[in-house]
Amino acid sequence: MSVKTSDSKQLLAQVDEAALGVADWEGSDVPAVRDDLRALRDIVEGTARGTGEEFFRSLVRRLASAIDVPYAVVAEFADVHTRVRTVAFWARDRIVDNMEYDLAATPCDAVARGGFVHHPTGVSKNFPNATPLVSLGIDSYMGVPFLDGEGNVLGHLAVFDERPMPPEPRRLFIFRIFAARTTAELERLRAEKRLLESEGRYRDLYEEAPVGYLSVSGEGRILSTNHRATQMIGHSADEMNGRSIFDFFAHTAAAKGWAPSLRNRFLAGEEFSGLEVEMHREDGRPLWISLWMKPIRGDDGRVQASRAIWVDITDRVLAEADRARLQQQNLYLQDEIKATRNFEAIIGKSPALCAVLDDVRRVAPTDASVLITGETGTGKELIARAVHSTSKRADKPFIKVNCSALPTGLVESELFGHEKGAFTGAITKRIGRFELADGGTIFLDEIGEIPPEVQAKLLHVLQAHEFDRVGGHSPMRVDVRVIAATNRDLLKAVQEKAFREDLYYRLHVFPIHLPPLRDRAQDIPLLVHFLVNNFMVRFGKRIESVSQRTMEQLLAYRWPGNIRELENVLERAVILETDSILEIEPGILSATGAVPPTKERPSLETVERDHISTVLHETNWVVDGPRGAAKILGLHPNTLRNRLKKLGIERASHHPR
Repeated sequence: MSVKTSDSKQLLAQVDEAALGVADWEGSDVPAVRDDLRALRDIVEGTARGTGEEFFRSLVRRLASAIDVPYAVVAEFADVHTRVRTVAFWARDRIVDNMEYDLAATPCDAVARGGFVHHPTGVSKNFPNATPLVSLGIDSYMGVPFLDGEGNVLGHLAVFDERPMPPEPRRLFIFRIFAARTTAELERLRAEKRLLESEGRYRDLYEEAPVGYLSVSGEGRILSTNHRATQMIGHSADEMNGRSIFDFFAHTAAAKGWAPSLRNRFLAGEEFSGLEVEMHREDGRPLWISLWMKPIRGDDGRVQASRAIWVDITDRVLAEADRARLQQQNLYLQDEIKATRNFEAIIGKSPALCAVLDDVRRVAPTDASVLITGETGTGKELIARAVHSTSKRADKPFIKVNCSALPTGLVESELFGHEKGAFTGAITKRIGRFELADGGTIFLDEIGEIPPEVQAKLLHVLQAHEFDRVGGHSPMRVDVRVIAATNRDLLKAVQEKAFREDLYYRLHVFPIHLPPLRDRAQDIPLLVHFLVNNFMVRFGKRIESVSQRTMEQLLAYRWPGNIRELENVLERAVILETDSILEIEPGILSATGAVPPTKERPSLETVERDHISTVLHETNWVVDGPRGAAKILGLHPNTLRNRLKKLGIERASHHPR
């Protein structure tokens, strides 16, 4: 710091006291001493209020006047100790521009090495290479160094004249006093410069730090924020300052659980270290921080303010959430593998099955919702997997949900997940099936069993591609293709108000109906050989063929349980078989709980009538078109109409289209 005003007053008082005592000095030149003291007082008064450049300019002007010389200069080292630059330069009657010059071959060189220098005369002659002095015609010179507390030279104070100076310089004590004052001012300026540079560095570190810094009042009001904190939240510093820090905590159900406790702990003056907190970002994107808060207490022990540090840990938290989701996917897929049936392909060449596969090829490349209908055991899941595996989502998850197997009260949680504490028993956050299927396909088997209260939320997902976890308040966007399946008559359920009509039409964008096994009897031999080979490998059996009688029995059976029932029958038969030719024992079909075929074979006309009637019923009596009965039966529409007349097949109060 500069010499304080109080210091200058003290020095003036000492000067006045010295002036009063001059009369008592024996043998002293009283007028001369008083003149010296008057000159000293003049310099003190002139420089008392000045600092920095103002102080130096006032000093050289008044010093030149007091010592009665035309030139006075304050100089400090430049970048090296062999060169100096003037800080203030008085020349005759004015302050002139500062300059830099080399010390070598000048009288200043000896001063810069730490000694008092006085040349009463002969400067230009003795220092011919001191160009600045020679050009001014300088004959005399006096200089004193500025020494810091450790004896290091900072620069020098000098006066010079075209005239000779007395061998014993007058008022040398004044010269030395103000050399000391100038040293103090130079040190103050250097300290101030270092402080400003340090403050600048720390301000840069504060503003551009990769973590958020905040100052918070004892009531939780934000006093100041750095740039990183504003970046995290998405508000400007002006928008954040003055608001409660708790305003920026997340608005989720989980946050409502811990935020009041955290506020109370803060107001109680508790210190936080590495507390993971979910925040509310302006643009709605997730933000998790690791929070440090340290209270600053007053003399009375009360919290005056707190320093807060926010470290963005969003990437880590989301990565952990993704890892948890992938772990759940992995567990789910492991369960799927355990539950996978013994055949992994769609087997058959019948026209009815070919029509279904043609529909699969058409719809798979799109993102259209698919509704698969058919009796139990017809392979609806296989068709759903076929749609997924031939779509652009094939490398993404295929998540299966059996809606009829979910507990009624947990259907919504299973599908959409829940937040911790959302309901009794929700001790952790759960990721739902839709979130697991993000980017891929979700297969909702037995969709007709979805409770009415969940149907509305499912409709919203199909329409808006977003949902809320149970207990959550922030919508989550998903990109999921929905394939649903049912063995129920959903249209009838709509008419009975058991299923939402708008949801039905959202799911019914592309319907695929699977024919029962009895309507694709020509596929039975292919299925039998495929399944027998699988069971033979699994059970270590050697079966070379299926007997003719067994194949006829399998062809004649109506298979109310469809392919699933055929699979069960063949699995049991392979287990029991001890020969290389598979024979199904009498009664094994009835043992499955199905009605065995009668010994009396139906006529061809009866079989044809039943088959055509079944197909017409499944197509709602639509004859023509890509999904009409004629297409499924492999007949021309007019040929089918002629068959209907010949077989006497009619629909009450309706006509085939």
